[in-house]
Amino acid sequence: MAANTAGARLEERWRDILSVHARTMCEIDRALHPHGLGASDFEVLDILATESPAEGDQCRVQNIVGRVHLSQSALSRLIGRLEKDGLVARSVCEEDRRGVWVALTRKGRDLHAEVLPLQRAVLERLLTA
Repeated sequence: MAANTAGARLEERWRDILSVHARTMCEIDRALHPHGLGASDFEVLDILATESPAEGDQCRVQNIVGRVHLSQSALSRLIGRLEKDGLVARSVCEEDRRGVWVALTRKGRDLHAEVLPLQRAVLERLLTA
């Protein structure tokens, strides 16, 4: 019986984590929507801003894959949309033709700086108690 109780508590905790994640992502989506971004878009911009702090710095797409909750193909489509919107630039890695580099453009850096306080406010509101 104790194993079932422990299992039920573990399952309940997991569902609570999923619920907090879903609520937080939805709130970030709502906060960023007027700026043409969703929560996943912001996550990629934020990773690039952190990994590549100077203008012109590049990050391999492969380094982003494990840090977002997207499949590699979904991430590739998202980066394609960000590129189309002029927020990032992609290039092929010369040393490894299979590799792809991505960098924030000036427009991407400016938009990230503009919406960062909105995302942080959502995190502050929902994740601090």
